[in-house]
Amino acid sequence: MSVDSKIEKLNQMREQARMGGGQERIDKQHAKGKMAARERLEKLLDPGTFREIDAFVTHRATTFGLDEKKHLGDSVVTGWGTIGGRQVCVFAQDFTVVGGSLSEVHAEKICKVMDLAMKNGAPVIGLDDSGGARIQEGVTSLAGYGYIFLRNVLASGVVPQISAILGPCAGGAVYSPAITDFTFMVRDTSHMFITGPDVVKAVTHEEVSFEELGGAMTHNAKSGVAHFAAQDEEHCLGLIRQLLTYIPQNNLEDPPFFPTADPEDRLDEELQAIVPDTPNKPYDMKDIIRRVVDDGHFFEVHEHWAQNIIVGFARCGGFSVGVVANQPMVMAGALDIDASNKAARFVRFCDAFNIPLVTFTDVPGYMPGVNQEHGGIIRNGAKLIWAFAEATVPKVTVITRKAYGGAYIVMSSKHLRGDVNYAWPTAEIAVMGPEGAVNVVFRKEVAEADDPEARRQELVGEYREEFANPYVAAARGYIDDVIEPAETRPRIIDALKMLQNKRDTNPPKKHGNIPL
Repeated sequence: MSVDSKIEKLNQMREQARMGGGQERIDKQHAKGKMAARERLEKLLDPGTFREIDAFVTHRATTFGLDEKKHLGDSVVTGWGTIGGRQVCVFAQDFTVVGGSLSEVHAEKICKVMDLAMKNGAPVIGLDDSGGARIQEGVTSLAGYGYIFLRNVLASGVVPQISAILGPCAGGAVYSPAITDFTFMVRDTSHMFITGPDVVKAVTHEEVSFEELGGAMTHNAKSGVAHFAAQDEEHCLGLIRQLLTYIPQNNLEDPPFFPTADPEDRLDEELQAIVPDTPNKPYDMKDIIRRVVDDGHFFEVHEHWAQNIIVGFARCGGFSVGVVANQPMVMAGALDIDASNKAARFVRFCDAFNIPLVTFTDVPGYMPGVNQEHGGIIRNGAKLIWAFAEATVPKVTVITRKAYGGAYIVMSSKHLRGDVNYAWPTAEIAVMGPEGAVNVVFRKEVAEADDPEARRQELVGEYREEFANPYVAAARGYIDDVIEPAETRPRIIDALKMLQNKRDTNPPKKHGNIPL
């Protein structure tokens, strides 16, 4: 056979691999509003940068007629490319080949590309669209999931791991995305669940649709399993590209720096009017965040879940930062079980990947109630304490209004190794709110007064005047400075610049025992 004919054969095989399960099945994907695996990678990566590996791999199974059904590359496309000029390792499950089911070689391909990512310090992005384990292969398929899970765990905190659910993801397959750092889903076409609606009905007699059980908004708003809900696949892939602009390639690098035309010394007088004079009146903390960060751009994470706390990425003076903030618009910004978990997970990601933390505090306390106590608010609330205390990245905190009790400590206070802690003049830093404090400290005096309610209000006013301000904490050095709201942006940027070379360490140990 001549060289030309061998090259021709190579090109034919490449084309065969590129077609996956064939044009008819690709058309079916398109009819569902979904792209084929390679089309997704072309949209995700910089044009012309995708380099595929293992395109000629085929499964080894011979039972159940599988020996008659072989496709080059099997049911996953793997390789590497660049996003914004930075290298990433990728895999995209191909639903056109045996429903994207995970075979022994499918798992081997994913493991190979994850190993490459670890060796080269590159993020891993998985595009999931699979019917689950390839039942015909039995336990070898299950073993494949185990090998992937192991790599997810070992890669955690070493390279960023991102999952996009672009179709079904069921059974054991859901645990790999659950271990990764960020999970994206697409409205109407993404579904994740341990067991599907039919099994749920058979076991619990509950009738539920695919969307209600494991759709994008279910996992974005109710379970918190997913971090982002995209309108369609193209939007989803664009969000992944955007996310990567804020995070480093690996745990040994700093996040990318983007110079900004937004002046570092920009003052914003509008900030003075955001916090209401009435202590119990809500306001939108996102208004403050957007006015402080570069160009008003805030890339929110977990937007729909546990909305009493806000987390996300932004830039301050070009520096990538992770923002954590209480949201007075929801539950008065109180910390509950879900908010504690949401914020703790985000803080630990930022700490693992050298992203400074900027915290905006307005918190009346932990959420009271039987459900919260029985659900484990003590254990779950402790996770956020753990995350901030453990973090060694630069930590800058601004208290805008309430910072009461244990919740004051939790929100990146000086006592948890906060580096620079500011307060606005409107800050109220105390063991508890004035009303609660008077009810405890002056209960007898109020009860014995001629007009108990008038006396109670008088004492509340006195307590607020004496303690509901930032100056008692500032006198102790717990607050580094009381600043005008208008100067918040330049003061945060100054602090981040000062902390560029910060070095902090934790005691040597295998790992701590976070209260999971």
